[in-house]
Amino acid sequence: MRASLIRILALIRKEFLAVLKDPRSRFIIFLPPLLQCLIFGYAASFDLNTVPYAVLDQDHSAASVALLARLDGSGVFERRANLTRAQDIALSIDSGRALLVIQIDQDFERNLLSGRATPLEVIADGRNSNTAGTALGYLGSVVQGFNSDWIDEHGGTPPVVRVVNRAWYNPNLDSRWTMIPSLIGTLTMMGTMMLTALSVAREREQGTFDQLLVTPFRPSEIMAGKAIPNIAIGLGQATTILLVAQVWFRIPFAGSFAVLYAGLCLFLMAAVGLGLFVSSIAKTMQQAMLYAFLLAMPFVLLSGFTTPFSSMPDVLQTAMVINPLRYALDITKRVYLEGAGFDNLLSDFIPLFAIGLLTLSGAAWLFRKRLT
Repeated sequence: MRASLIRILALIRKEFLAVLKDPRSRFIIFLPPLLQCLIFGYAASFDLNTVPYAVLDQDHSAASVALLARLDGSGVFERRANLTRAQDIALSIDSGRALLVIQIDQDFERNLLSGRATPLEVIADGRNSNTAGTALGYLGSVVQGFNSDWIDEHGGTPPVVRVVNRAWYNPNLDSRWTMIPSLIGTLTMMGTMMLTALSVAREREQGTFDQLLVTPFRPSEIMAGKAIPNIAIGLGQATTILLVAQVWFRIPFAGSFAVLYAGLCLFLMAAVGLGLFVSSIAKTMQQAMLYAFLLAMPFVLLSGFTTPFSSMPDVLQTAMVINPLRYALDITKRVYLEGAGFDNLLSDFIPLFAIGLLTLSGAAWLFRKRLT
């Protein structure tokens, strides 16, 4: 047992040296997680900071001017055009100059003073439904504030029941709070799978794999020596992203680090198992990178990273039971933002453990078969 442990430690040291001395491996480990974390944190944001709009004011009354002044003073809406004809509405939307066009009828103030229902027509660019929906939500808040001020100044009975919207775990609805914790699992899986898939293929291309076979290492020891360094590297990448989230973006951590890293260890077991499975099939580093990419992309796209998992078709939800990233994203977001514990995450921990066990066992069997 002691001799086997010494051999595994020697192989682990060899793997770390091989990774750190290879420029391509160093690039995969250090640079992409930092760059992609900053890119997703700043550029790939679902927040809508500026809403360009055009207005067709057919009333030109004090009430319409007050409503538009409230929009312009909100800090979100930016008026791009004052239209004079209804025919110009389609041109403003089609050209992308305005995300919204607000049309105020000529009886706007008269209807308000008489207490009648006063419609406000809003035309939104629906080519990006998510952005349009967010802009309409902002407009609804401004209109609600205008209604409240109008009742205070001109009298009337305010509504008895008032609806108050409150967002749990992300009160400012900042998309970084959801995006960056998700990157802990996503970027870690991409990097770990790629490095693991390249490990055996690199040995074959450099001609050192045959030398490894004549050493006293058992297949299980070779597997352990290949898996453990990549799990450690994956934990290092996850820690880097976690530090960026807390130190740079100031996203508060609500959960337990023990729960988070326990979930990450199970997740990395599954990711390394998939990488070893790919490396045992591929004969060259180019094949290994291609296979890892083809395997990782569907897992990322169908994990719930960009699209809510519950909104996917039932067939895809059933097929993605084998996707470890699906469970890892749920763990990282719930632990980071909600403070979820082990008892709340058993439905994620158990499948991850099963996937890790199956992938590592399958990779070990295939690896042993190729050695014989």
